[in-house]
Amino acid sequence: MKKSLIRSIKKILKLNMKKINKKLFKKVMSKFSTGITVVGINVKGINIAKTINSFTTLSISPPLVLFSLDKNASYLNKFKKSKFLSINILGKNQTDISNIFAKKDPKWKKVNFDLGEFKTPIIKNCLANLECKKTQLLMKGDHIIFICEVLNASFSDKIKPLIYFDSNYFN
Repeated sequence: MKKSLIRSIKKILKLNMKKINKKLFKKVMSKFSTGITVVGINVKGINIAKTINSFTTLSISPPLVLFSLDKNASYLNKFKKSKFLSINILGKNQTDISNIFAKKDPKWKKVNFDLGEFKTPIIKNCLANLECKKTQLLMKGDHIIFICEVLNASFSDKIKPLIYFDSNYFN
């Protein structure tokens, strides 16, 4: 009786878990809904940006956030060398902006923006905008984690977030 009870508990605890592989890992992680950000830098007067959904708060005091870029991402070295950057948290009507900056060589001509105090591109009509100073880089797996101190911030209570879930936008 005791052995059958232990087997039943083990079966329940196993919960149909499978050995992880790259395909399964990507599918499982797509089940975590995220917001969408566009991280921007300004290099000698030229704006560069990437769509990022690997973004989170790290600390309230001091105000720190983090995001990651694939080690093969376009413009990676420019992001690594840049001291300041903007993080633009997209609103529900900004799917087109997310798609623009998800491309390898995005164009800014259809994007309304201003330059922040530290000359970073601040995209207009976002849910929120942050201007940050990069404080640390960490290399983990196939990504580089950027840790940044938030210097300036703004937000709108009138804009709803752009959500990404199961490899699709929800707005």
